[in-house]
Amino acid sequence: MAEITASLVKELRDKTNAGMMECKNALKESAGDIDDAIKFLRERGAIKAAKKAGREAKEGIVHARIETAARSGVIVEVNCETDFVAKNENFQGFVSELAETVASSGATDLEGANSVAKDGGTLDDFVKAKVIELGENLQFRRMERFDVEGDGVVASYIHLGGKVGVLLEVGCGKQETAAADSFHELVKDLTLHIAAAAPAGISRDEIATDLVDTEKDLFRKQLVDSGKPPEILDKIIAGKLGKFYSSICLLEQGFIKDPDQSVGDLLASGGKQLDDELTVRRFTRFGVGEA
Repeated sequence: MAEITASLVKELRDKTNAGMMECKNALKESAGDIDDAIKFLRERGAIKAAKKAGREAKEGIVHARIETAARSGVIVEVNCETDFVAKNENFQGFVSELAETVASSGATDLEGANSVAKDGGTLDDFVKAKVIELGENLQFRRMERFDVEGDGVVASYIHLGGKVGVLLEVGCGKQETAAADSFHELVKDLTLHIAAAAPAGISRDEIATDLVDTEKDLFRKQLVDSGKPPEILDKIIAGKLGKFYSSICLLEQGFIKDPDQSVGDLLASGGKQLDDELTVRRFTRFGVGEA
């Protein structure tokens, strides 16, 4: 059996991020063979992770990664059990590395991301190894990937130390617009707005019908004893519904930096200055622990 030296333990730690005693024991179990020790740690990690999987993991952080040309980006949410770990540099570095791996892999969903190769195993193994190291249940909860088609950019914004994150794609009609600093500033402002205002959709046609029907019923019940004729009630409800839409539809919301201007008007104004048409194609907003 090979001698279990400090350098051998360090080599295994560097490859797996497992604790020193975990590495030492794994090397003893594998007679000093690094590859067998890694396999041992992964198997042990899967067992430990399974034992911790029943524990609630409602804390954590959101992290985003945008490639250099801003034509592709990912956003991920990784949960842990305590806020203490969520604020830990080790955990934050781990989430950053996870996001980088997902971004460079081209994975488009959680299942595909978990199967991505990482350090001789998979990303799922990478998460389980960190469970051993930190001693908490960790969950790679969700991800989203945007790839630009045509002209446009992808941008992100992370708020409140990773508690809220936004991924946004804004399209334009010309290549020169996508390269313009003023366009990128406008897109950045939109990510800040989405983080703060939490719109439910871009426009009215993205709002779920059952949600709209619920609001209509609520408005009607509020007015049932008003004594107003049906045609007047319908106009009042239409007005209330308009205010409802303006509170949850991105393009109708008052821009966070200038509430007297809607986001739709902001886009139109920005497009006029750039002699182009700007469109919000899609966005996603992650809040840690939110549905």
